[in-house]
Amino acid sequence: MMTATSELTRQHCFFEGRVQGVGFRYTTRNIAINYNVSGFVRNLPDGRVELVAEGPENEVSAFVDAVSSRMGRYISGVSYKDELPLGDYPHFSIAR
Repeated sequence: MMTATSELTRQHCFFEGRVQGVGFRYTTRNIAINYNVSGFVRNLPDGRVELVAEGPENEVSAFVDAVSSRMGRYISGVSYKDELPLGDYPHFSIAR
């Protein structure tokens, strides 16, 4: 899975725009399959989508870039926060 030389990171993202009701969560989960990341994606009551991704720094960065690129037409704003990886998530899932 992750090598000892991999620099682990966690990125916490909030996507704004028309991001609910457009398959954002399912698309994000399907993109995650191609990356060595764990975490979750979920809709928030205020209309945003929250994404937490943890794994090797290069994998997390590429994954978030892929989500932003694939869903870009629905996104009007995004905020990113780097956090310490905690290993809380065994895989990537859609949270409810």
